[in-house]
Amino acid sequence: MKRPQPATRRQFLRGTGAALGIPFLPSLAAASGETPPKPPLRTAFVYFPNGVWEKDWVPNQTGADYELSPSLAPLKSVKDDFSVLSGLDKKNSHGGDGHYAKTANFLTGMPVAKTTGKDISSGGVSADQLIAQHFADQTPIPSLELGTEPVISGIDSNVGYTRLYGSHISWQTATRPMAKEINPRVVYDRLFGQRNKENADKAKSYRNLLDFVMEDARDIRKRLGRDDQFKMDEYLDSVRSVEKQIEFASSNQPRSWQPSESEKALANLAPGIPSEFPQHIDLMLDLIILAFRTDSTRVASFMFANDVSGRNFSFLDGVKGSHHELSHHENNEKKIAQYQKINQWHVARFARMLEKMKAITEGDGTLLDNSMVMFGSSFSDGNRHDPDNLPILLAGKAGGAIKSGQHLAAEGQVPLCNLYQSMLKANGIELESFGDSNGEFLELAGELA
Repeated sequence: MKRPQPATRRQFLRGTGAALGIPFLPSLAAASGETPPKPPLRTAFVYFPNGVWEKDWVPNQTGADYELSPSLAPLKSVKDDFSVLSGLDKKNSHGGDGHYAKTANFLTGMPVAKTTGKDISSGGVSADQLIAQHFADQTPIPSLELGTEPVISGIDSNVGYTRLYGSHISWQTATRPMAKEINPRVVYDRLFGQRNKENADKAKSYRNLLDFVMEDARDIRKRLGRDDQFKMDEYLDSVRSVEKQIEFASSNQPRSWQPSESEKALANLAPGIPSEFPQHIDLMLDLIILAFRTDSTRVASFMFANDVSGRNFSFLDGVKGSHHELSHHENNEKKIAQYQKINQWHVARFARMLEKMKAITEGDGTLLDNSMVMFGSSFSDGNRHDPDNLPILLAGKAGGAIKSGQHLAAEGQVPLCNLYQSMLKANGIELESFGDSNGEFLELAGELA
């Protein structure tokens, strides 16, 4: 009686022409006589526009015993898994306009060239792209750049800047922004779709990708340990769930809330793009989780919306109008209350992402433990467009390299790029400086400096 041959990651679900990535499964390595590898470090940069209402954002206490502020309340279940970083500044955003000169350099920290579009410059390569270059030969996809709104070009005549700057935070070079994808279906196909054209017609005869590869999946499952069988079932269910969400978004079924026709045009709603903004957000964040879970990529960036976007938040109870409009609150209490609700909504979407990452086991920890997920905006108070005391959260433990669960308040003028330099170091990238950094912000020994 022949014993089944051990399976490896590279052999997994590829015989039919489709390729489905797999999560971290130690028993695959054990079956082939290999030592299970250490889970890799993943890094994500999650951006939301228009700043925050600072009084409801920054906690009153520092250290590990701080109390969550009203805007951060949705993160209660993962309080020990992230840190609040306050007092970080971006001095090279003090010049220029209110938005574009602050958004384009969110991940570079360098001066943005004032231009109508001919000679764009973000000042340098963004932090995420340095990580992508570092791991380029180790993952199928070097990096993911995701958003919910298409790139806007043309000139904002009010300030004399190209609107392109408000659509990008990821830059391959100072003059070359990374194209972002806003269609979940396209991202899904990129992660899990056909890898060659030879079997494309055959694949079409199946209802969806998982049906196409499920026979191979069942065969591989028999060779896994009990814990990894459970983990693979859970993983395949999560892929199926995302696929169903995408299919539902393409079905044009009636919903209780629908965006206006102008908003549909703004979002460039193609098949696969949900008409409901909250669903669109969750789908894109779920895709980042799937990409990280399968080691399809180790770095991703996501923009909730473009800067100076007209995105309307009337789907939230008690909110009437756009995020950008309400961020210019002029100290009006009614506007501030709505502005804060939008802040809290963004945080709730981020909390959902962290909860899902924390629920995925990897080795002796979780996917969240083996990640760094930065969440923030390009200025603090939206009314002042102030690039100091930026609202920044950092989730995950970077594989045990950093300590979470604290509020760390920077003293003096500490560059945001100090944080980036530390994050780059955690990824094995040693630099004397990055952007306008003058040191490191995180001490990579399980403690925050």
